[in-house]
Amino acid sequence: MTELQIGLIGLGATAVVGVFGYNKWQEYRQRKLAEAVLKPHHADILLGDGPKASPQPAVAERSEPEFPVDTPAPGNERVEPVFVDLHPTLPSADMIAAADEASVPKAPVFEIPAAPVEPMPLPEAAPLPMFAQAPADIPDDAPEIPAGALPPELLDPRLEFIVAMELVEPVSAIDIIHSQRPALVRLSKPVHWIGYNERTREWERLAPDSELKLRRLRVGLQLVNRQGPLSDGDMTIFTNAMNALADELMAVADMPSSRVLDQAAEIDQFCAAVDLEIGLNLVSRGSAFTGTKIRALAEAAGMVLGLGGVFTRYDDNGRVLFSLQNFESTQFSADTLRTLTTHGLTFLLDVPRVDHGERTFTQMIEIAKRFADTLNGALVDDNRQPLSDSQLDHIRREFIGKPQATMASYGLTAGSPQALRLFS
Repeated sequence: MTELQIGLIGLGATAVVGVFGYNKWQEYRQRKLAEAVLKPHHADILLGDGPKASPQPAVAERSEPEFPVDTPAPGNERVEPVFVDLHPTLPSADMIAAADEASVPKAPVFEIPAAPVEPMPLPEAAPLPMFAQAPADIPDDAPEIPAGALPPELLDPRLEFIVAMELVEPVSAIDIIHSQRPALVRLSKPVHWIGYNERTREWERLAPDSELKLRRLRVGLQLVNRQGPLSDGDMTIFTNAMNALADELMAVADMPSSRVLDQAAEIDQFCAAVDLEIGLNLVSRGSAFTGTKIRALAEAAGMVLGLGGVFTRYDDNGRVLFSLQNFESTQFSADTLRTLTTHGLTFLLDVPRVDHGERTFTQMIEIAKRFADTLNGALVDDNRQPLSDSQLDHIRREFIGKPQATMASYGLTAGSPQALRLFS
């Protein structure tokens, strides 16, 4: 039982005792008043004790007020306090006048003081989580919250030239991104916009139509992709655009002073050593493969036909595992597959973009063999020579396992967000 419950029970008990005492005093006072009013001043005629007396007026009997008292609940149930009026209606004027005529002194009024009740300390309210009901927009005078480190999954200083900006007032992301758009569209390398969400306390990638208001901004220019390293011209365009953006936002653009172009050339050289794509060709041994059978086998293997004209197998997180395309020039589509025939198919695995490449390659081989048995085809290499199991094992170790191990030693896991940006 808490201190609050004990205090409330004590307060209720005090109120009940006060009401009971006041009722007793009222009963005693009214009894004395009735005796004084009804006391005979002449002999009783009915008993023959004297001359006939004039009849006395009848006095109405006063009904005592009743004060209901709630019976405490049995057991351990919580008893709510009962607040009772300690000052009921006083006697009527007629009754007081009759008492004065009878020369009955008025009884003194005694007030029953209520027992002092010390205020119970209120329990401290649990603190609300930060930004539990924060508005969508950040107030201009809201205090700044220290931001954590920028996750390399969003921007990696090895792979991107990163410009940091701290804004005095919050600005909408859509206004920031579109500010220097005419200049940045001329770049041959992607630009990544990252902002700090003060409601979630996390850095996040900004969409071109994002309405998030920012005070912390990071902009990354990718140094390398599959088209090659960053050029001097792209670097100049980007730095000029960032300086102009900083002036517009009344911020300072903090840019690294490292040798960016040399760094881009080194990364590009590393990428060339591990950027491999493994293809398994399935060719017909006699009649051509029909499009309806190809589609049925692909969908049974969990592959989805995309807009690029290829079937793709995805993992549970939506990442590409491998794909299937036509060995000939005609692309697959829902319309062409009804009448299409081909003499070959190609299964493709992009080594640096696939996590656990050796295991994924094994899955691709099993599906390719299933296609070969159903369509009466054979797995061959680029020279149309049949592929044995030992040759497939050699491909798995040398062209998938080793390149991915090299990437891991560089701190760049195959299939990671950094690898997906770099090998794009």
